[in-house]
Amino acid sequence: VQLQASGGGLVQAGDSLRLSCAASGRTFRNYYMGWFRQAPGKEREFVARISWNGRLTSFLESVKGRFTISRDNGKDAIYLQINSLKPEDTAVYYCAAAYRNSESPSDYDYWGQGTLVTVSS
Repeated sequence: VQLQASGGGLVQAGDSLRLSCAASGRTFRNYYMGWFRQAPGKEREFVARISWNGRLTSFLESVKGRFTISRDNGKDAIYLQINSLKPEDTAVYYCAAAYRNSESPSDYDYWGQGTLVTVSS
């Protein structure tokens, strides 16, 4: 499956963004989907994941209450709504697809190219 992330940008602290990830190529609903991020000089970290039917979600502890993940299997897309952005949220955000429900990047088989989110203070 091919993934295309979009929606990043330069924003101020406290602003909101909605990231999108469009999928193509294979049956989208077969996959668990996740969002990861990688800040400069840091390792890629799990941010959020969602089950194939959208009923199960989980989040990085530090983003709970601010981030929401959703998916639309009819449009082959997932979304990450980010509210109350903080400078420490600055990173390249990646969407990814996996056959298993996991928070580990190594379990994800397909990755989008990433979209940069920069939060100024």
